[in-house]
Amino acid sequence: MEALHVQSRSLFQKVLVTFIISLLIATVGLYVGQYVPPALMLPLAVVEIGMLIAAFWLRKKKMVGYAFVYVFTFISGITLYPTISYYLSQTGANIVLTAFGISAGTFIVFGFIGTKTKKDLSFLGSFLLVAVLALIVGSIIAMFSPMTSTGVLIFSMIGAVVFSLYILYDFNQMKQHGISEEAVPLLALNLYLDFINLFLYVLRILGVLNSDD
Repeated sequence: MEALHVQSRSLFQKVLVTFIISLLIATVGLYVGQYVPPALMLPLAVVEIGMLIAAFWLRKKKMVGYAFVYVFTFISGITLYPTISYYLSQTGANIVLTAFGISAGTFIVFGFIGTKTKKDLSFLGSFLLVAVLALIVGSIIAMFSPMTSTGVLIFSMIGAVVFSLYILYDFNQMKQHGISEEAVPLLALNLYLDFINLFLYVLRILGVLNSDD
């Protein structure tokens, strides 16, 4: 029993290490992004979406490996560059760093609660999936019918809540259902997506609150 506990803790730590490495690789991608021609951003975004879809279909076969995760996060970092660059120029580095700090703090707090909660939060899975799909649909609609500043603020707050709950959910599921060696890369990818999406929504919130509109 003790051996199983030690193994579980070791795999949990491995997920966190892989997540941190993914963030570092995304940071490298973000740096590289400044040298990537704007014309390549859309094709790279398409590749990123394609890899996400592939990860969704491959997850049941546990075929998502470390190389897949690291390539994805590198491309993700590149495609994040235009957004981060925009906020750096419009609101300054302090807002971007504040958004990162808030996101990191939220990640730690909700992750801790998720691992310490004895209740299985599996019931949140369906709700969160529907919420994410609604956010995607809302984002697509906003591309053709831009929101007001108030609309962006409310939409971003909802998004921040959804991905905060996803952090809670993902940590809870690792605690409740255990971790296999094969699942480590995919679980780290889940945490990466939780964090990045939370960061982007928090950044939008701070961007609206600090705008002159």
